[in-house]
Amino acid sequence: MNISRTRKLTMTGMLCALAYVAVLVGRVPIVLFLKYDPKDVVIVIGGFLFGPLTSMAISLIVSMVQMVTISANGILGCMMNIISSCSFACTAAYAYKRKHTLPGAMFGLFCGCVCQVVTMMLWNYLIAPIYMGYPREAVVELLLPAFLPFNVIKSGLNAAITMILYKPVVTVLRRSDLIGPERQRQKVRINIGVLLAALLVIGACMVMILLLFK
Repeated sequence: MNISRTRKLTMTGMLCALAYVAVLVGRVPIVLFLKYDPKDVVIVIGGFLFGPLTSMAISLIVSMVQMVTISANGILGCMMNIISSCSFACTAAYAYKRKHTLPGAMFGLFCGCVCQVVTMMLWNYLIAPIYMGYPREAVVELLLPAFLPFNVIKSGLNAAITMILYKPVVTVLRRSDLIGPERQRQKVRINIGVLLAALLVIGACMVMILLLFK
């Protein structure tokens, strides 16, 4: 990729700041104590731009800053945030890196969704009883009615918002000369089909949220 190390570090720092702001201002309660925030959208866009290692770095930095500023769950909450973000963003970015096309991006986001849901169901089973202070049996009873729909909604919104925002973000960065000419030629072109698919996913997530609140 034709981009200087300094420019990449600058962009990574900006993405870390944006992801943290997304946590601060974008948290929305979904079910129980579980809240959605759009930081994974920023993290996966960083991965699409610079590769899965960048997604991992942003996840680590933002989760640690979150731990010492606004999180009440300490190191366990930090671990859960890192695992959740990396399972989605790093998986999607890796698939996109291997096939740098629109179908590759869509496939990567789908894989990221599946990986995040499966991974977080496992970690909710293993770790949630510790930081929630609940018996494991009580957590198991919450896996299907609470944790599963939350993680499906979270990953679905992450993927849909990324589909909508990625091209406009790349366009702005290109015009600001923050990404190099090679990346300019490799842009992902959003089309009406992608937009409709994203809106359909968002609509499905909204329906699931309404059903959870019934």
